[in-house]
Amino acid sequence: MAAFFEAFGGIGLAYFGAAIAVALCCIGSAKGTGMVGEAATGVISETPEHFSKCMILQVLPGTQGLYGIVAWFMVLLKLNVFGGQMANLTIQNGMAIFWACMPIALGGLLSAIAQGRVAAASINIVAKRPDQFSKGIILAGIVEFYAILSLVATILLVMMYQL
Repeated sequence: MAAFFEAFGGIGLAYFGAAIAVALCCIGSAKGTGMVGEAATGVISETPEHFSKCMILQVLPGTQGLYGIVAWFMVLLKLNVFGGQMANLTIQNGMAIFWACMPIALGGLLSAIAQGRVAAASINIVAKRPDQFSKGIILAGIVEFYAILSLVATILLVMMYQL
């Protein structure tokens, strides 16, 4: 660990936190959308006209991957990567940015998987009562709220920290 700090310092920690946020959110989204896709194939094989309803449910757990990208982008903005003169971070500053990324990293991972489970279960609504599939969207959307809270927490922590 000392070699990491010596080689990369605070900037390495900040980048590492942003990378973990993207990676875990995308892993959760891949897992969640995969579960829904698996559940949807049975319905679509019997009733192909329900493809669009199944696809809407499958897209929902994918949003957490986007939230990870937003958090990553916010860190890059904070570090002034796009402004030419990048911030010079101490280990303490880098650690603060690293921990600021953890709400969306963990919240995105876990909520995408949970949302995938709810959306996969909601595929049953499409199979049995296709006219009621919006109820499945609402149930899956409730899980989304916690991903949004995680993203807001990360954005506030990153943007309010003074380098």
